Amino acid sequence: MTPKKRPAAKAARAKRPEKAAKPKVATKPGSRAKAVKRSPPAGERTGGGLVVVESPTKARTIGKYLGPGYSVKATVGHVRDLPKRVLGVDVDKGFAPTYVTIKGKAKALAELKRASKTAAAVYLATDPDREGEAIAWHVAEQINGGRKVRRVLFHEITKDAVHEAMANPVALDERKVEAQQARRILDRLVGYKASPLLWRSVRTGLSAGRVQTVALRLIVEREAEIRAFRPQEYWTIEAQCEGRDKRFTARLHKVDGKKPELHSRGDAEAVVAAVKGKPFVVSDVTRKERRKRPSAPFTTSTLQQEAAKQLGFATYRTMRAAQDLYEGVEVGDEGAVGLITYMRTDSTRVAPVAIDHVRSFIRSTFDARYLPTTPNLYLNKAARTQDAHEAIRPTDVSRRPEALKGLLSADQLKLYQLIWRRFVASQMAPAVYDTTTIDLTVGRYLFHATGSVVLFDGYHAVYHEGREAEEGLSLDDLAPVPALEVGERVRVHAVTPSQHFTEPPPRFSEASLVKELERLGIGRPSTYASIVSTLRTRDYVTMKDRRFHPTEMGETVCKVMVSRFPDIFNVVFTSEMEDELDKVEEGELGWQRVLENFYGPFAKALESVDTASLIREAHDVGEVEQTPCPECGSKLTVKGGRFGPFIACTRYPECRYTKPLKRHKTPDRPTDEKCAECGSPMVIKTGRYGEFLACTSYPKCKHTRPVPLGVKCPQCGTGELAERRTRKGRSFFGCSRYPECTFSTWHRPVPEPCPQCGYVGVEQRSTKTRGDYRRCVKCGHEFAVRGAQEGAAVVR
Repeated sequence: MTPKKRPAAKAARAKRPEKAAKPKVATKPGSRAKAVKRSPPAGERTGGGLVVVESPTKARTIGKYLGPGYSVKATVGHVRDLPKRVLGVDVDKGFAPTYVTIKGKAKALAELKRASKTAAAVYLATDPDREGEAIAWHVAEQINGGRKVRRVLFHEITKDAVHEAMANPVALDERKVEAQQARRILDRLVGYKASPLLWRSVRTGLSAGRVQTVALRLIVEREAEIRAFRPQEYWTIEAQCEGRDKRFTARLHKVDGKKPELHSRGDAEAVVAAVKGKPFVVSDVTRKERRKRPSAPFTTSTLQQEAAKQLGFATYRTMRAAQDLYEGVEVGDEGAVGLITYMRTDSTRVAPVAIDHVRSFIRSTFDARYLPTTPNLYLNKAARTQDAHEAIRPTDVSRRPEALKGLLSADQLKLYQLIWRRFVASQMAPAVYDTTTIDLTVGRYLFHATGSVVLFDGYHAVYHEGREAEEGLSLDDLAPVPALEVGERVRVHAVTPSQHFTEPPPRFSEASLVKELERLGIGRPSTYASIVSTLRTRDYVTMKDRRFHPTEMGETVCKVMVSRFPDIFNVVFTSEMEDELDKVEEGELGWQRVLENFYGPFAKALESVDTASLIREAHDVGEVEQTPCPECGSKLTVKGGRFGPFIACTRYPECRYTKPLKRHKTPDRPTDEKCAECGSPMVIKTGRYGEFLACTSYPKCKHTRPVPLGVKCPQCGTGELAERRTRKGRSFFGCSRYPECTFSTWHRPVPEPCPQCGYVGVEQRSTKTRGDYRRCVKCGHEFAVRGAQEGAAVVR
């Protein structure tokens, strides 16, 4: 709501309800924050004043730089918000919000009011983003500071930056406040209007979120793609060649000038037979010098992605450590120091003075080849980049990570090192590669070999990007090939066919989900961590092998919400809403118009929801309706109530029989397996710890065993490897004949043949330095995952 002007009379002010009000320091609607030109009060000129920040850590750091003349106090987050137990939004009066003091914050507000009365000036130094602006606005509205109130923006917390910001205060940015208010009301409308549908149809206590539901939909729909995927067999052929005393591998690339189509062993063996004993002649050699430029310094999104890939950090863990580094960390005798710039940004812009400093550092640390003649410039990719903040960088590039060992926590040091290296690398010269492609002609068959040699490591002297399996091979992954000439014949040691199966699209990792949310315009960098953590804490998804798997509950919630609000919980609509919020901040659109655009179709969809049909979608109620009431024999039905769906007699109120409706169970899946104890067929059931095989003669026969993975135990040769769990719930893989056979491994085995010994069974492994690779469970041979560039895949 656009803040209203405060009545002049104190009596009128006392009777006014607790609704959004306009602080006197706010600019007129549509204005941008700009430096305040008027002279400060006399007390301000002589120093002193009240500085308000969010966190105690930030307060200590800033207090150290400002000295004893200033009182620095922390709000510890938001102090005012919409009420918890009521909607708090008057839809019929222009979506007017009602704000209340958050429980536990009355004391902090009272202290701020008291301190502001005696302060020469009040500096609102909350974070420089929408949430920080809203906190500052609420504080200003509550303390009624009038002309004493200033807004200061700390993009980094260092001595110079703090004094610079204090010397150049700005007005509160009303448009930013309105954008935050619009987002908060949107989220409240969805939560209060849509969540009750889940309570009545699925389970009480569940919640729907405007953005989180769309993120959940991405995960659920990816899972559906994986389930519907049918792997296709294909074969590749590799020739182990030697030329000029150097071995290399060439792969079948073309047959009669077309891409090879080998779908069976017979197809592959026919090619092997056709080229056996034939000369492999070099028909073409292409050499190129390729340059790989460094990546831009981090934005919030790219920091979260790289921290997930290289450090294994969840988004929340990344942002917690980044917040610490920004607000200030105790660094020996220096005390608290802000080590990085503000960590919520989608801009790759870097201040000219920071570029000068890092170029001087590179010049003094490396030889002249590593410093480009002019600074590297990076364009922002997003159409509506909020360019108020710089990219994430060290506040002092001369503060090397190794100098902070023992002073920072493990997470802080790892993240600082990542940020420092990325920033330094961003202003270094490109890495240079000599790539060579060799074509070998054998009649109608063309074999292809590509190699790469590093000529100059460039920025790689400091930083390497993280990679996930689905991102394919890089130039660094290619082995060198010999310097052959056209017309040369190479020696062929072996021509080997290999079987592969196409793979479904990969499940989202933290890094790839954040990347997809950013690509689709879902949420904003500052919200990604909360989106992901909310999905996990509400048990809508689980993490397995660092990949998101939707839970049964998550799939049900997604099904219910998307089926009833297909035009609301979709990518396009949600992305458009984010753009409209950006337009509010830019002054191009009124905040109430955004809410009107959303609430019209949302309210219409709410009115059309039929709870009875919703329950039938969320649960399998057919069996219930065919079961007679145990008390009167009449038919049973399913109803929705305050505490979720329940079974009730159709003769109510004459018969008051009711029973809670249990969640729909995953149906049993038939298998070809036979029970080892009674010989009956076994089915795959889903229990608390995942899938398992159970005898169909239960309860007469209670035999169960893990679902086999298709890999024979390499130790006993008779049992099969299956997934098991430790007492603490951690997954491992062991022999089905345990305790007779004790073989076990932490790494998931897959039924893929070992190229060394031929045993069908290799472990899926991955390290930060090697990436994904395989290790034979029989002979221990290790080999890289092939085919990432060509589309080859491994059955999971």
